[in-house]
Amino acid sequence: MRRLVVAFAFGVMAQSAVAADMPFLRGSLLDSPRRYVNWEGFYIGGHAGYGTSDMNFTNATEGLVAKLLDNTEVEQRLAVSSWPVLDKRSVHGQGYGGFVGYNWQWTDVVLGLEANYLHGSFDGSDAGSMARRIDAGGTTYAASNDSYASIKVRDIGSTRLRAGYVWNGFLPYMFAGVSLGQADITRSAVITGTDSVGTWTLSTSQAQHGHFIYGYGGGLGIDMMLYEGLFLRAEWEYLKFAAPIDTSVSTVRGGVGYKF
Repeated sequence: MRRLVVAFAFGVMAQSAVAADMPFLRGSLLDSPRRYVNWEGFYIGGHAGYGTSDMNFTNATEGLVAKLLDNTEVEQRLAVSSWPVLDKRSVHGQGYGGFVGYNWQWTDVVLGLEANYLHGSFDGSDAGSMARRIDAGGTTYAASNDSYASIKVRDIGSTRLRAGYVWNGFLPYMFAGVSLGQADITRSAVITGTDSVGTWTLSTSQAQHGHFIYGYGGGLGIDMMLYEGLFLRAEWEYLKFAAPIDTSVSTVRGGVGYKF
């Protein structure tokens, strides 16, 4: 999928070099550098993408462990809930989806509102363990923390405000907006402790299916008009989500659309 998207982007750039020899473009879009293409109106399209999701699991189980060990001697003396048991992970994924929007145009300036969607597989997980002990007042306080967390992001999207500039048959643009998504999130921890009472084991887990996540997003792209409303698209998008597991998804995409 990554090779297809990269090849598509190069194809968009190469198109401008050969457009003069293409009969359906001659005499329409690229004859004059000051002939403006009409981008105003509704449009719809589909795309495919490849990208990376960055997931920070460092504090993923902190709240669960703090609640589990509330008012215990082990938590008071060893601060088990604040241990950096888990780490960061980056994974690659791919997906497909669509977009729909509307453009307003003032000569060579284009502003637009767009809804963008990508269904894919951007999953990550991490597991870790830490143990510590201290001796205080003739008592040994010890604990071990075995934690696990995962997030599976299947559906992501954004509501965007776009701003572009018409250059011959091309529309380079930038955008910013609200990121939206749906994820399955699992977190668990097993704590074994030793204090003045003795040795004990506590465990906790939490699973959230179809959890709604949101945040902010932005990116850059370029649309290229082919013929009478049909256009190609290449873009890069970054989405940041506020979730129990800190997550961001960055993708490159290639697509095709039609402006009515």
